[in-house]
Amino acid sequence: MARDTRQRRAILHALHEAPGPLTPHEVHAAARKVHERLGLATVYRNLARLEEAGDVVPVHLPDDVARYEPAGRGHHHHFQCRGCSHVFELDADCPVSVLEGVVLPGGFQVEDHALTLYGLCAECRADPDGRQAERA
Repeated sequence: MARDTRQRRAILHALHEAPGPLTPHEVHAAARKVHERLGLATVYRNLARLEEAGDVVPVHLPDDVARYEPAGRGHHHHFQCRGCSHVFELDADCPVSVLEGVVLPGGFQVEDHALTLYGLCAECRADPDGRQAERA
């Protein structure tokens, strides 16, 4: 069992408050609002320990760094904004779950899937340039 430290609590708080999975750098920025002296190396080390303990899960999107979110959220999909690069968790019902177990042409049987949608988030759509450089 992992030790409960102020750093670990700040990291978990950042992940639980986020609208979607965060990169280690995003975790660091958010967790520093709770624990000012938190270092980036500490974030990486704690994310690895939290993943090993089953408290967080990595999210791997195509052409992106690993992101992390709390474990236990069940099956869901993500939306990545092409303007600000933030990733959001989608609450909608899964549109492709009906394919699991189906045998596709060519004999391929669907066992699992991951779906990421891409576009602009509401903030980037509202920006005249169509991009938000940074978010607080």
